[in-house]
Amino acid sequence: MGALSSDNLLLGDEGRQAGLARALYRTVCDLPIISPHGHTDPAWFALNEPFPDPAHLLVVPDHYVFRMLVSQGVRLDDLGIARMDGAPVEADPRAIWQRFAENWHLFRGTPTRLWLDYTFEKLFGLTEPLSAATATEAYEQIDACLKRDEFRPRALFERFNIEVISTTEGALDPLDHHRAIAESDWQGRVVTTYRPDAVIDPDHEGFSGALDAFGELTGCDTGRWQGYLDAHRVRRAFFRSHGATATDHGLQSARTANLSGADAQALFDRIRSGRAGEGDADLFRAQMLTEMAKMSAEDGMVMQIHPGSVRNHHGGVFETYGRDKGFDIPSAIDYVHALRPMLDAVGMEPGLSVIVFTLDETSYARELAPLAGVYPSLKLGPAWWFHDSPEGMRRFREMTTETAGFYNTVGFNDDTRAFPSIPARHDIARRVDCAFLARLVCDHRLREDEAFELARELTVDLPRKAYKFDEPR
Repeated sequence: MGALSSDNLLLGDEGRQAGLARALYRTVCDLPIISPHGHTDPAWFALNEPFPDPAHLLVVPDHYVFRMLVSQGVRLDDLGIARMDGAPVEADPRAIWQRFAENWHLFRGTPTRLWLDYTFEKLFGLTEPLSAATATEAYEQIDACLKRDEFRPRALFERFNIEVISTTEGALDPLDHHRAIAESDWQGRVVTTYRPDAVIDPDHEGFSGALDAFGELTGCDTGRWQGYLDAHRVRRAFFRSHGATATDHGLQSARTANLSGADAQALFDRIRSGRAGEGDADLFRAQMLTEMAKMSAEDGMVMQIHPGSVRNHHGGVFETYGRDKGFDIPSAIDYVHALRPMLDAVGMEPGLSVIVFTLDETSYARELAPLAGVYPSLKLGPAWWFHDSPEGMRRFREMTTETAGFYNTVGFNDDTRAFPSIPARHDIARRVDCAFLARLVCDHRLREDEAFELARELTVDLPRKAYKFDEPR
């Protein structure tokens, strides 16, 4: 039915290079999935309840899906996207699914099409392409599957051969679902990641109230600079006690700063008292990236930086529907000058690991690969978000390998809320990497035995090491 029905997808059809790519792929296609950064809901694995209907599993929560539909004039209300004011939106999942199916052609050539074709065919056994005419039949088949025990979250986790998956929680999250997973008799490994954006970004809605709650939660005086930093240390330790090995920071800029203690205290006082001047919020975010890196040098948590997205680009959509509604848009980012204060402070610290992602591909060869190619603390995250695609993955390898090599990268991560698409995303990454390695061998730039070693390392060894999943728990 779909593109993934071809065993040669992204590997080539003829010649030595294609044959070698397929041979490499056969050695890694069945290896376990390491999913070190994503946004799946830990409640799925804690409660292990059946997933909802097809629309609320595959359409309503996935901004990759509905942003394309919106671009062609479909209203978010008509896709069942909840409004902040509680006003009614489309509530019939069959109507939402029908609208999605009628517009399925819009996804031709996109990675979303690859992921969903995989999901439809490999997971739910659909044999006919989705369309307006097949929408009802597809809905009923998927819906029937979701009612069976083997399609519950834990069963799918095991079916997908997931070794470990990371979720992402805010600094104030009680991590009750992670506690429930740990206390259950289920052996699946689901770990949390510390994402403190809401208590680091002064422009985040509700920032002042979040700092008050941060203090109450930790018993630290978040009205003072040192107390505020201590609150982070307390929460980081709490997250580590629930399996966390990493932090994540999704600020728009990669700017860092390294202020003196007195200047940092004065900046925090202005921010906390509501007397911040122009540029103070940006400087505070910059200082906090360095503070987080310093803490990672102390406690060993891997630090991830995901900059470069102008969040909530349309104010009206944000006010009406809230965050994560497809209106986050990439922008150009400076890394060389932006990261220098942090790297001056802790970039050579033994044991520190900072993984940097980008939505600005022009920075790969010019800035990021040279930085990761010399600083021992710096690693390159894989092609991310808008570049999580076959072409984006190819460009990533082409633009980074010559300067940073393979071992300053961290394998693949899927960065997704769409749990059923995880096997497809990892499969595509494995295919792209195997095709790239085969090309290097055929260009006489890599020995064949090295290519087979690298195929495995890129698939499981590098992510295990980068995110410290290979260390004793």
